[in-house]
Amino acid sequence: MPSTPSPSFEHMASRPGHAMPASRAEMLRTMLPHTMECLKARQANLIGDDLIEDYVTLDWLEWAGGGLRLTEIGRNLCNAMTRRPGGV
Repeated sequence: MPSTPSPSFEHMASRPGHAMPASRAEMLRTMLPHTMECLKARQANLIGDDLIEDYVTLDWLEWAGGGLRLTEIGRNLCNAMTRRPGGV
């Protein structure tokens, strides 16, 4: 396993043992900010078990002490999605 994970969702979707259609990974990426809002509001029940399972499989979320939190990859994806094009 590489020591520096790539935040690319295409890479994660095609990793051996983590096969997932790219369209599903893209949908998950698009929904990640909403997922994070649900977690911040302590409403993980609004996310859905299937989505949580996929996020964990892609290593975007992880279980920690009975709760969910972003992994480094998940944080990188969220940060990339919230940056404005052309901004610093």
